[in-house]
Amino acid sequence: MENEELRRRFAGLTTAHVADACLRARIPVRCAPALVRAMEPGSRIVGRVVPARHAGSVDVFLEALDRAVPGDVLVVDNGGRADESCVGDLVALEVRTAGLAGIVIWGLHRDTADLRAIGLPVFSTGAIPTGPLRLDDRSPDALVSAQVGAWTVGPEDLVLGDDDGVLFVPAAHAGELFPLAEAIRDTERRQAERIRAGTSLRSQVGFDTFLAERARNPALTFREHLRAVGGAIEE
Repeated sequence: MENEELRRRFAGLTTAHVADACLRARIPVRCAPALVRAMEPGSRIVGRVVPARHAGSVDVFLEALDRAVPGDVLVVDNGGRADESCVGDLVALEVRTAGLAGIVIWGLHRDTADLRAIGLPVFSTGAIPTGPLRLDDRSPDALVSAQVGAWTVGPEDLVLGDDDGVLFVPAAHAGELFPLAEAIRDTERRQAERIRAGTSLRSQVGFDTFLAERARNPALTFREHLRAVGGAIEE
């Protein structure tokens, strides 16, 4: 699925819908740590991962951009450090000029006012005034993969971000996950409309039936019951 098609499909979804689709498809749910948030509320981002492991210099970002195509997302691994920023206004301008969809940082940014003016979606753990405080040896896989929290991601992955946070999914499964996410979204919208119209969620999902069946079979889970009745609350 190309970046433009990804952008169009994700426009009607949330990361929560796609995370639930991963559960349903038995694909690991890979969320960035909750500290990774949109710099500007309401920001949304989707595209192929362009990884860059920061070692104290911006050259790795410039080299990563040489490997990117419009619509990709620069994913910066700064080890979640809280003592330095690694992305500022000049990098963001370069990323925007290259046509990328935005930046996700496992670490901090700076130049917040300038980044707002640039208007590029940026997700990070927060801001700090100082830039890099060191210059380390560059990792041999600096442009191969990035570590974001517990997850290692690379060009074979897509990154999606919104007000709920950041999610990584295998690009090879996008064709499976997006229809599932859309179906979950549509089911939840119908359920919400019925609640507003006076039909409780308990009634919609047959909660009394679940309780009765669980009394007979204590091993029955609510998630199994929801799958049987077509509910979408938990996935």
